[in-house]
Amino acid sequence: MPTNKFPMAVLWDMDGTLIDSEPYWLLSEARLAREYGGSWSEEDGKQLIGNDLYQASDFLKDRFGIKDKSTQQVIDQLTREVIEQLKTKLPWRPGALELLVDLKKAGVKTALVTMSMRSMALAVTEQIDFKAFDIVVAGDDVKHGKPHPEPYLRAAELLGVPANQCVALEDSPTGLASAEAAGCHAIGITNIINLSQGPKRKILSSLTEVSAENLEALRIHD
Repeated sequence: MPTNKFPMAVLWDMDGTLIDSEPYWLLSEARLAREYGGSWSEEDGKQLIGNDLYQASDFLKDRFGIKDKSTQQVIDQLTREVIEQLKTKLPWRPGALELLVDLKKAGVKTALVTMSMRSMALAVTEQIDFKAFDIVVAGDDVKHGKPHPEPYLRAAELLGVPANQCVALEDSPTGLASAEAAGCHAIGITNIINLSQGPKRKILSSLTEVSAENLEALRIHD
């Protein structure tokens, strides 16, 4: 039985929250840009962090005049390259693995809620040597990606818990907006992008501040 009455579940974003994969996406995006005679900087990459991959890939197609690849083919190329980079070692964000272990010991339900493709999400979860997540909701599992509330509402539904009894961990404004719209207790973990405080969210500097013992402190609303 969970030792915490709140929350009933912790819902995790993946890229930039669970693992430090954003630099891998940036490398793949830059490689795609060069393939079509363009350039891509870290500042360019920041504007895509947390976004639905379909929208991001459409943006890249327009930006670089890509006519010979479909949106899905761009997604598949980027995803394949990032997965290859992740195969050597998972670049955990500080405190992420320790918190996952702690939540499992405490019996708190967990979900991975990512706008990356399911193939990439599973490539990550399959490298973890315990069942870290009860369910996975990926970008190709939903009709509307973040910032729409559907990803987090779907995760709560699959876990069988109310969204307003879930803590959502995010590193991007887009992800936080999705979690807030779903009614979750939205917790921002600062990484590449500065996150602004708001009435429906809390911003932390690191997951090292979070444990199964102090989850109640993350409550934002009733």
